Parts: sequence; structure tokens; C-alpha cells
Amino acid sequence: QVYLVESGGGSVQAGGSVRLSCVASGRTPSTYGIGWFRQAPGTAREFVAAISRVSTVTYYADTVKGRFTISRDNAKITVYLQMNSLKPDDTAVYYCAAAQTVVAVTTTPDYWGQGTQVTVSS
Repeated sequence: QVYLVESGGGSVQAGGSVRLSCVASGRTPSTYGIGWFRQAPGTAREFVAAISRVSTVTYYADTVKGRFTISRDNAKITVYLQMNSLKPDDTAVYYCAAAQTVVAVTTTPDYWGQGTQVTVSS
């Protein structure tokens, strides 16, 4: 079992930046690929970004490439999502997710956090 707790959400104006954090705990969380998804009201949850356990591989959704950066600190067992140049369309609940491989994170995560709200106003 891996437990994930997100933090760092809030309200920001368009063009601004927010950094989300996901702290992992439980059974060997540093060995898992970890990523971020988001869900806006009335829409399906969508993949945002993922990072492999030793940070050698990252994946991004096309909608966030060049604006968002995922990173991790295995000493702190924390994954970060730095979000720059935010747009109102980025408004959503952001969820941290984990799976045994980074590829699996992008499609079928095994574990989820509770989510943190990010609101971008125009």
C-alpha cells in the first residue's frame, strides 16, 4: 500500500505559477513511478505528468508541455509539479497517483491521493 498526500493548491491569476507537492508513504514508495492527473467539473480525469522512480523518464500531456515541470526528491519521498503560465483551463482538482512503473502511472495508477484544488482566474 502506498499513501499519497497532495498540497499546494490554491487560487492564482492567469499567467501565474503554483507548485504542488505530493508526499508518498507506505510500502517502498520511492520505488514507484508517480504522476499527476486533474479533473475539472463535468469532465473526465486526465493525465498531466509522470516521473519514473529515479527521475530518468518523464511524460507530459501535450496541453501542459513547456509550462509544467514534474520532479521528485526521493530523500523526502516527495514529487513536485511546478505549474507556470497558468490558464483558466488549468482549473481543476489535481490528484497525485502512483504505480509500479512510470508507464503504468500514465494509464492505470494503483494508488491515488485525495486531490488539491487549483483555480486560475482570468
